[in-house]
Amino acid sequence: MQKKTLSDISCTGKRVLMRVDFNVPLDESRSITNDKRIIEALPSIKQVLESGGRLILMSHLGRPKGRVAEEFSLTPVAERLSELLDTNVVMATDCIGTEVMQQALHLQDGDVMLLENLRFHPGEEKNDPEFAKELASMGEIYVNDAFGTAHRAHASTEGICHFMPVSVAGFLMEKELRYLGQSLDKPERPFLAILGGAKISGKIDVLENLLDKVDTVLVGGAMIFTFFRAQGIDTGKSLVEEDRIELAKRLLDKAREKNVRMLLPKDVVAARECSADAVTQTVAVDSIPADMMGLDIGPKTVAAYANEILNARTIVWNGPMGVFEIEKLSHGTIAIAQAMADATAKGTTTIVGGGDSAAAVMKAGLGAAMTHISTGGGASLEFLEGKELPGIAALND
Repeated sequence: MQKKTLSDISCTGKRVLMRVDFNVPLDESRSITNDKRIIEALPSIKQVLESGGRLILMSHLGRPKGRVAEEFSLTPVAERLSELLDTNVVMATDCIGTEVMQQALHLQDGDVMLLENLRFHPGEEKNDPEFAKELASMGEIYVNDAFGTAHRAHASTEGICHFMPVSVAGFLMEKELRYLGQSLDKPERPFLAILGGAKISGKIDVLENLLDKVDTVLVGGAMIFTFFRAQGIDTGKSLVEEDRIELAKRLLDKAREKNVRMLLPKDVVAARECSADAVTQTVAVDSIPADMMGLDIGPKTVAAYANEILNARTIVWNGPMGVFEIEKLSHGTIAIAQAMADATAKGTTTIVGGGDSAAAVMKAGLGAAMTHISTGGGASLEFLEGKELPGIAALND
């Protein structure tokens, strides 16, 4: 998607409204436990400030459901951003209204202000035109740098563009579109997709879309058991989507028709229950005991998958291989992350979809070893499904 970006415009002396994704985790004392999302937005923020723009940042935090709730205030974010920029970030009392408008009009070149949580107003998630228009009235230029919310048609992502003369993508958004877009449109081959997670139902559209583009798919996570059942293999107590067995058959047939190699595990780590103190054993996929469930991919599968990863030139990964939150069930996911890191070092383009896959890579300490980790779980998933993202479609071509 060829969209205008921050590089194509001048912000000097202009009030720039920038949508960022500052939906960061907070602990009980309202301290930020992970500021990655704030740091990801810094290149765009600094570009506007250094070019003499007057920056007005807007974001949501949590799910206050259209009402003011102190625990969802963005004040801790303003404090952290002040530290990162080494400058005062004005914290607005609201995101619309006369008082906020006055604060916006008083900004000087190089000043920055953060609006209060957009979701304190029901108009944000409803994409209410009046709310969008009031947000838009504060700025002269709109920049969307919040890829993580681009799949939602909200007032601050889609509605606002109807009232702004200039709407462009920020650097983070541009980076997401470059890596995700290029991997789907002009991948260097062999092009490999790794899909994990609990359910086929959450990945049907991604699989359907990728089978037209990739050379090989590696499947992990609990959704493998629905595929095994589609092949008549007994899966013990493993999670199976009974209503998706026919669909799994169709997807396996489609892969064959398209000449795509769709690889399923050879062995799994099984246990009687999914818990940190469960006794595990590694079994072949066709030998899962009746009273056990598969909870991670086994060592033979890890070796086979790592080999495929090291021979690929473009890799997209979405979804963990097992219950990676539990130490003894995280080995498959971490081994795949390590193989991806090794492939990156050899020059392979490695792209990790947001959400659980990104969390697993960060947990393994391998974030810096990937070509790109997407900042949007739902957004990257919909992008890989081939869907149009409203927050991107609304920007100027």
